[in-house]
Amino acid sequence: MSFSSGHSSVKSFDIVVIGAGHAGIEACLATARLGLSTLMITTNLDRIGYMSCNPSIGGLAKGHMVREVDAMGGEMGRATDETCIQFKRLNSRKGPAVRGSRAQCDKDLYSAYMTRILDAQPGLVVRQGEVKALALNGRYCEGVILADGSKVSSRAVIVTTGTFMRGVMHIGLEQQAGGRVGDQATVGISDQLSALGFVVRRLKTGTPPRLHRDSIDWTKLVEQFGDDVFYPFSLRSDRRLKLPQVSCWLGYTNEKTHEIIRKNLDKSPMFVGAIEGTGPRYCPSIEDKVTRFAEKAGHQTFLEPEGLSTESIYLQGISTSLPAEIQSEFLRTIPGLEQVRILRPGYAVEYDFIEPTQISHSLETREIEGLFLAGQINGTSGYEEAAAQGFMAGVNAARRLRDSEPFVLGRDEAYIGVLIDDLVTKGTIEPYRMFTSRAEHRLVLREDNTLERLQDYASELGLYSADELESLGRVRAAHVEMRRQLRETVLVPNEATQSALRDIGTAVLQKPITVEELLRRPDIASCDVGKFLSGDFSDPSVFEPVEIEVKYAGYIARQNEIISQTKKLEKLRLPSDLSYADIRGLSREEVEKLTKIRPMSLGQAQRISGVNPSAIQAILVHLKGRRKIRELDVELG
Repeated sequence: MSFSSGHSSVKSFDIVVIGAGHAGIEACLATARLGLSTLMITTNLDRIGYMSCNPSIGGLAKGHMVREVDAMGGEMGRATDETCIQFKRLNSRKGPAVRGSRAQCDKDLYSAYMTRILDAQPGLVVRQGEVKALALNGRYCEGVILADGSKVSSRAVIVTTGTFMRGVMHIGLEQQAGGRVGDQATVGISDQLSALGFVVRRLKTGTPPRLHRDSIDWTKLVEQFGDDVFYPFSLRSDRRLKLPQVSCWLGYTNEKTHEIIRKNLDKSPMFVGAIEGTGPRYCPSIEDKVTRFAEKAGHQTFLEPEGLSTESIYLQGISTSLPAEIQSEFLRTIPGLEQVRILRPGYAVEYDFIEPTQISHSLETREIEGLFLAGQINGTSGYEEAAAQGFMAGVNAARRLRDSEPFVLGRDEAYIGVLIDDLVTKGTIEPYRMFTSRAEHRLVLREDNTLERLQDYASELGLYSADELESLGRVRAAHVEMRRQLRETVLVPNEATQSALRDIGTAVLQKPITVEELLRRPDIASCDVGKFLSGDFSDPSVFEPVEIEVKYAGYIARQNEIISQTKKLEKLRLPSDLSYADIRGLSREEVEKLTKIRPMSLGQAQRISGVNPSAIQAILVHLKGRRKIRELDVELG
């Protein structure tokens, strides 16, 4: 791999990736590791993998996607483990379906790690430059046009422009072009796509002020520690943390804070109509919180270090675009921040995105072949959602060039499958954020069983080395062996067994039982039954999924029955040239939506908003009469 801030002698690549954020990194690593010559183009070589907002990875549902990307050969999980400065497992006392890992990272070390990984990747060139347009030949994308007018030819292009497409930053009523402080906006691509008929809309996101560590009175804030036990995001990482761990701190706004904000709403670009884009519902600005939740006396804010060697503190929960002087005024009303110094004020960013119903599940656009979109350009928010899409876009761009079938994950297989299906089928009118509640099959989409769900795909995709696959195989083999021993090892009520059970603190036996039956007891954990098994099953990546499968066996079985029924409709593929206008019984709205989205299957069709169950029956009748669904009677019984 090589880095270049100027022209490259090579003018032709298999793949061009626009952008060096989390989506761009996963996309270009996937294509290069699959043996395709890849060019990554970024406007700033110093901002590779840069965390524009909170330097944290994971969280509820988001942590699942990081593990899924890792299980198939992506890089975000390893980068997170290497640069973690505080780890927490969220919802650890709740059910396994809603637990999620979160890591606060050192943002500079994270960026440096990703830069080194790109630098060491054969077949990858990273060039600093600006893409002004896509090089099109009819309905085919054949490369990119740079700002100097030169063309770089390619067989596919992956666009991962983040918040930079016609990005505008707002601080108070002042506006400046850019996708984040210190970086220029990307101009030209969204205008070109709009002229080609793509629906282009505006979204808004925001970021809070960064504060100087030494100007904060930490004694007035509540210290928040990380967990003692570390669960790596990557199956290839050590179970030991690499860096010193830090605390975060909890504070609260108050009525004085809110009064200053209310008095200055006329200086907020959101409230005077200077911003037309829709902001994230689940991450509102402090202006939104104060007005929408006026009854609340205070709002939480977490003060989170941005790294081990920086004075910068991230103010989680207080995203704002008020003028800098107003930010300073209201922040000083928060206990602990009376003398605070702002290193960088908060600001809002407004940017273009492409309505995602215009892409397929492979993330290739329907109108332009060879053009893939990934990340915030598809209307998502968050590093994790971006990385997941970048990985899938990279894999599918490579498969397209090799005339292979697209790689598509089902909603029952991965949160990544839920993410992409939601975008393609439902679209979005606000920045899309992944939650566990979006997954109807979340009990089988747990963090602990990621390897079991996706290891076969890891082998198929070819992004893992033989040694890495062998290592993963050993984990799976241990998993299978533990299950076997649990089922086959019988405990009899002799003195040795009863004494062991008394030591554990559980009831003695009245009759012989298997160790699996013992593990089903609510007061028994896998660490308690290890003494009855032969071998070492102390690795959480082995015992956690086994224990959960045993304790939740009935619920999981019911979930699998529902999945089996759902798959019948997913297997009923719809012809790509199906004319919905010719189907009797469909409303005008249903015809329009089905024609626009062009669902791949009846299962996808029934998830489209506004398409009623009667429409699914009408499609079935239409296709059955024309014998366009093979073995329909077999599938539906």
